[in-house]
Amino acid sequence: MRILILLIAIFFMAPVDAFSNISLPSVFSDNMVLQRNSDVKIWGWAKPGEVVKISTTWGNDTFQTRVGKNGKWEIMLPTPNIRGPQQVSIIGYNTVVLKNVLLGEVWLVSGQSNMEWTAAAGIDNAEAAIADAENDQIRFFTVLNRTASCPQQDLDGSWVASKPETMKHFSAVAYFFGKKINKELGVPVGLINSSWGGTPAEVWMPSEVIENSKELTEAAKMLPKTEWGPRDPGLLYNAMIAPLVPFELAGVLWYQGESNTDNANHYEQIFSALINSWRQKWHKELPFFYAQIAPYEYGDNFSGVKVRDAQRRVLKMPKTGMVMTSDIGDIKDIHPRNKEDVGLRFAALALNDVYGRETAAHAPLVSEIKKNKNKLQITFSNAEKLSLDKENPATQFEVAGKDGNFKPVKFSIKNNTIELNVREIKDPVEIRYSWRNTGTSNIFNEAGLPASSFAEEIE
Repeated sequence: MRILILLIAIFFMAPVDAFSNISLPSVFSDNMVLQRNSDVKIWGWAKPGEVVKISTTWGNDTFQTRVGKNGKWEIMLPTPNIRGPQQVSIIGYNTVVLKNVLLGEVWLVSGQSNMEWTAAAGIDNAEAAIADAENDQIRFFTVLNRTASCPQQDLDGSWVASKPETMKHFSAVAYFFGKKINKELGVPVGLINSSWGGTPAEVWMPSEVIENSKELTEAAKMLPKTEWGPRDPGLLYNAMIAPLVPFELAGVLWYQGESNTDNANHYEQIFSALINSWRQKWHKELPFFYAQIAPYEYGDNFSGVKVRDAQRRVLKMPKTGMVMTSDIGDIKDIHPRNKEDVGLRFAALALNDVYGRETAAHAPLVSEIKKNKNKLQITFSNAEKLSLDKENPATQFEVAGKDGNFKPVKFSIKNNTIELNVREIKDPVEIRYSWRNTGTSNIFNEAGLPASSFAEEIE
């Protein structure tokens, strides 16, 4: 008790200024990458009423603000497109100098184990990829795993340059994405990895999003407790995403869905809510690209393919894009080892949709189904030179009549559309394609990208 009283006395006797040093969130540190050609918000904490100033080596202007009563401050900092390492100085009662700062493209990557998966954990051609990872223009920030019951102001992590010893413990998908973007654009790339294996989407969004929706609340109750990762809504958003808001980003990469097979029928609503919630928190329509989960033996139901189809349906949201994995997966391994092609396909989406490069990035996507007597005509977008995989030519199209019984039907490819023969189906009302948890598409476009599994009603 005496020790406690002594500590309290020392606390109150100490000069106020001793507790007013400028401090910053961990994401603002040496070796960081700031989004170029933007107005970047820098924020932190200091003594209420104190004047905080920021200066940089890339400009002559000084920007300042006064710390609020809550001890928080923020300053908007314009960032040009400039090469080379820079410094950012934050000046107040004390001075904090951030060194070796680069201006480039910053992407947040998140999800569960397939995004978290590292070269050290085992990927194709790991040894060569690790040996080739020396690149000071690619920087990593790994958010350490933790949970919180309410939104936090800071998190654990630090910026490091890409080297063999850092790359092999970073998200492999993110690394291959960043390497390609750096090569094609010739600018630095900052990658913030906030992912945790075995987690459903619910833990990655604010808990109030779930609580304010009856459907999402009921869907969350379907998730079983497991030893793999947290299950309660909001726990990882609070600890691993909220402290990053509103760090300026070029966009988001997402690889998740395997842990939502228990409520697959609701995944379209769940995932859409997550995307909307993040965009609302960042106050901008962030490009949001995601990987469709790969075919895998989830059991004798359709839970896996239902998640894949839900992901396809989410593409109706603006500024979204989906990486196909059905042709580069492993139905015996929920963690396919080909992470490079996933990263490269993410990069193709970003290069095409964000950076204006004409890159073959999008897979065939069903856009219209027309009934014409005994035939169904399926029109696809991104359907340039549709072709059939000759090693897997069997039909994956099934059609059901009003009796609900699905039967395989023959098909032909004509003028970048697909025509189905439904002569033997009375009153066809529903069509599905590659509708198996382990289904691997056999229809590809000119870019070598497979069509997604889908199920649609016939009007």
